[in-house]
Formats: sequence, structure tokens, C-alpha cells
Amino acid sequence: MKFTVAIDGPAAAGKGTISRQIAARFGFAHLDTGLIYRAVGAKVAEGMTPEAAAEGLVPEDLERGDLRSLEAGQAASKVAAIPAVRAALVEFQRRFARQDGGAVLDGRDIGTVICPGAEVKLFVTASPEVRAHRRWLEVGGDASQVLAEVKERDDRDMNRADAPLRPAADAVTIDTSEMTIDAAVDAACAEVLRHQRG
Repeated sequence: MKFTVAIDGPAAAGKGTISRQIAARFGFAHLDTGLIYRAVGAKVAEGMTPEAAAEGLVPEDLERGDLRSLEAGQAASKVAAIPAVRAALVEFQRRFARQDGGAVLDGRDIGTVICPGAEVKLFVTASPEVRAHRRWLEVGGDASQVLAEVKERDDRDMNRADAPLRPAADAVTIDTSEMTIDAAVDAACAEVLRHQRG
């Protein structure tokens, strides 16, 4: 059975948590596509060209312990703006999405570019202030600086020429600003069930 759930949204909106919960609940494979870009960014920081890092990416690269840092996130956003990097990683993601047994992918352009034919498309968002507070709870530091970085990343992701962050026309939006994580997961799972039955 091939069944793809595409989940997009800005940083710290909750899409990763929701994606992992859907995967666990339905027995789907899960790919955090942001990790792909973080892994490429980490390889670039070690001296590789962005194109070589993307073309040579292997699944083991996604298991590095340093991919969740704020620096890795910023590096990911920068390499993700390079068309040659995005092109090299598209097929990797599409193969994952259509594997037997179902798959959940979360990122910035899954429903719009990577898997426009996904059975379920969700756009998970929250206000910049809420997302910055969540990120600050994770990484600490200066709260105003974290908010500035969230807004800067949003601007870069939404205004890049290639595959900008935006909801697919047929995506269901889940705004987690005022939701508990359980309520957000339940709303997302209800959409998956609706399409499985439909």
C-alpha cells in the first residue's frame, strides 16, 4: 500500500512532533526532510561543496548528533536556497514517499513540490512569537534574538525563488498557536483517517 502524508510548515510550528506521532499511530515510515538539508549544511561546514554534499548524501548522514542545533538549522536554510542542492535531494525524498506501507514526510515544500499527489496534505503553522518561544525553550539564549532568527528564517524560506514555503492549494491548515500538542496530533490523525476511509 502506498499512502503519502505531506506535512509542511515553518520552523517550530509542531510539524515534526505531529509527523512522528502520525507515523507511530499508523505504522508509516517517517522522514524529517529538514534533516536532509541540515546534514548537507553540516557537510558544507566541514568543507564540502553544497552540490557534492547533496549528491553524496546517505541515510546514515541523518543520524548525526549535531543536526538539531540552531547553527545546523541556519545552515540548512542557506543550502536549501541553492537550486542544485534541492534538485539532488528531490528524488531521495520521492522514493521515500512512495515506499510500501505508507510514509509521512515533513518539510517546507512536500505538498507543493516533492509530493504534489500526496493522499493527505497538511500545513502546520503558529505565530512567529509562539514558535520563537518554543525554540527558546529548546535552545535557550536571548529570547529576542531567537525571535529575530525565526522571522529571518521565515522570510528566507517564504521568499526564496525555488520552492518557497507556502501551503499547497488543497492542504488542510492546522494552526497550533493555541492548541495542545495532543489536540494538534488528533486533528492531523483525523485528516489521515478521513482520507483512508474516503
